[in-house]
Amino acid sequence: MSERTIVTISAGLGQPSSTRLLADRLTEATTEELAAHGLDAVVHTYELRDVAHEVVNAMLTGFPAGELREMLEAMTNADGLVLTSPLFTTTYSGLFKSFIDVIDKDSLTGMPVLLGATGGTARHSLALEYSMRPLLTYLRADVVTTSVFAATDDWSGEADAVNPLPARIRRAGRELAEKVAGREPGDAADVYDDAPSFEEMFKRL
Repeated sequence: MSERTIVTISAGLGQPSSTRLLADRLTEATTEELAAHGLDAVVHTYELRDVAHEVVNAMLTGFPAGELREMLEAMTNADGLVLTSPLFTTTYSGLFKSFIDVIDKDSLTGMPVLLGATGGTARHSLALEYSMRPLLTYLRADVVTTSVFAATDDWSGEADAVNPLPARIRRAGRELAEKVAGREPGDAADVYDDAPSFEEMFKRL
């Protein structure tokens, strides 16, 4: 079977995190659909909380380093992305936006992306459409039609008749898998190759 690489990035702040749980469910749905297309999935999952300090450093210096750089390289060379964020004051988290700000502006061009978000109440569900989707569209990513919002109450039941979340997750995973399956395996150039080391940066000071 041919392989496709899926990179999953969660901006959840807690441990355990409902945002990470949603990311895992979306990724699982995507890999199952890829298997139906005769494709194996290689999955790399990252949590932004683990590189929060490196994100800030990259914003200050202009150059990613360490685990953050590895994450960005993996994302750039992926065949598809799953991105999830908690919602605060009706929009994505500050950590999620800061991460997006350190991404090279051309690295996600044409990249299939599935978006998910979590929040306390369904009243904030449209934030996916008026904040997260435009942000990724601005970067020219190929965002799938179905985005998935999970409120706290959505985790209380699994049956489709009681809770539409599982069906929506499956539909979103199918849409991402179809886009990924329709592309050649990613072989993007490393847009971070030219980033200098800390030693080189120090010499410039």
